[in-house]
Amino acid sequence: MTKFTSIQTIGILRLLLALLILLPAGIKVAKAHDIPASVTVHMYAKPEGDTLKLLLRVPLESMSEIVYPTFGPGYLDFENADPDLLAAIHVYLTEELQVYEEGALIEDKMVTAYRATSPQDRSIQSWDTAIENINRPPLTNDQRIYYKQVALDVLYEFPIKSDQSRFSLQPTLNKLASITNTVLRFIPAGSGERVFNYTGNPGVVELDPSLFHALYLFSELGFIHILEGTDHILFLLCLVIPMRSFRKLIPVVTSFTVAHSITLISTAFGIAPQALWFPPLIETLIALSIVYMAFENIVGVKLEKRWIVAFGFGLIHGFGFSFLLTENMQFAGAHLFTSLLSFNLGVELGQLFFLILVLPVLNLLFKYVVDEKPGMILMSALVAHSGWHWMTERNARLNEYYFEWPALNAAFFSELMRWGMLAIVVAFASWGMYELSKYIDKRTAAKE
Repeated sequence: MTKFTSIQTIGILRLLLALLILLPAGIKVAKAHDIPASVTVHMYAKPEGDTLKLLLRVPLESMSEIVYPTFGPGYLDFENADPDLLAAIHVYLTEELQVYEEGALIEDKMVTAYRATSPQDRSIQSWDTAIENINRPPLTNDQRIYYKQVALDVLYEFPIKSDQSRFSLQPTLNKLASITNTVLRFIPAGSGERVFNYTGNPGVVELDPSLFHALYLFSELGFIHILEGTDHILFLLCLVIPMRSFRKLIPVVTSFTVAHSITLISTAFGIAPQALWFPPLIETLIALSIVYMAFENIVGVKLEKRWIVAFGFGLIHGFGFSFLLTENMQFAGAHLFTSLLSFNLGVELGQLFFLILVLPVLNLLFKYVVDEKPGMILMSALVAHSGWHWMTERNARLNEYYFEWPALNAAFFSELMRWGMLAIVVAFASWGMYELSKYIDKRTAAKE
C-alpha cells in the first residue's frame, strides 16, 4: 500500500481545494469529442484584381476539439464565442488551405471576415448572397441555436499578381470528419462559374487546368485504372491465355478497344441510362464476361471468331470505364474532349503495357512449367472462380434496386433516338471489325 507523508497529504488537499474553487468560476475543461462520420463543406474561390477571395462554410461540429461557450441545454453563446471561433478557424482551416498562383504557393493569407450562422441559412447557394451574409452583424444569444447545428462562414483573402492567372487549391481539411464532402465553386474573372464536387482529399485541384495538364491527368487516370481494375485485367487475361501472340491478338484486342471506346465516348455525351440500377447492372455484366470467357477457354471453343465476343463485351466494359471518367470530368476544365480522348489513350496504353508483360510470362510458363492444355484449364478455372463470386455478389446488390419501365413520352422517344444512333455506330464498327478480321485471316492463310 502506498504511504503519504504529511507534506504530500497537505499538497494533495490543496490541489483538490483549488479545483473545487476554480471549476465553478468558469474554467474550461477540454472533453473528448467524437469526430463526425461525414460533413459537407461549401467553398467559393473568386479572383478579383490583385486579390483571390476564398469563402468557406463549415459545420461547427466538425471542429470538435474546441470547447465553445454555451448556455442552457447547449446553445452557443454567440456573444462570447469569438476567441474560440478564431481558434477553430486557425487550427482546422487556415493551416489546411494552400492556394497556388501559376504553380507557386501564395504564402500570405488573411481572415478578413467570419460569422457563425444558423442551420436554416441558405445564403451559401450563391457568391453574392454568401458575401452579403458574412458581412451582416453577428447573431445574438436570443437566437438560441444548439452549437452542433451552427455553421461557420470564413472569408480569406490571398494577394495575387493577376486575376487572369491560373490558380490551384489544395484543401486537405483532414481534421474535420472521417469523410469530408466538398462543393467547390470557382468563379474566374470574366467567365461563368465552375463547380467541383469531391470526397476526401483530391490533392491539388487545378481550378483552370491547362491543355497539357488535362492531357497528362486523364492519360494517367486511364492508365492506372486499367492496371488497378482487377476485373478488366482478368478479362484481358482470358483473351490472352489461348492466343499468346501479338499477331493473333490484333483483331481481338482491336475489337475490344473499338467497342469500349464507342460506349465510353457515347456516355460522355449523355447516351447512357441515368437510373441508379445501371452501374450495378454493368458491374454484374462485367463479372459475367469474365466467367464466360474463362469457360470458353476451358471447353476449347474455336478462337477464329473470338473478336465478336470481345466486341460485345467491350461495349459493356466501356460503360464501366465511363463511370470513373464521368466522376473526374469536373477536373477537365475547358478541355472536355481532350480529357476524354486522353483517358481513352491511357486505357489503351495500360492494355498494351499489360500485354507486353503477360505474353512472355505465359509463353515461358507453358513451355517450361506446365503443359499448355492443363495450364490453360487451370488458369481459366481460377479466373472463373473469382468472376463467379463477383457476379453473385454484384447481382445481389443489383437486386436491391427497383426497375421501373419508362413512361412513353417525348423524353423517352428522344432517348430512344440517341440509342438508335448508337446502334448505327455499333453496327458500322462491327462491320469494320469483320472486314479487318477477314483481311487478317487471308494474310495468315497466304503465309501458311
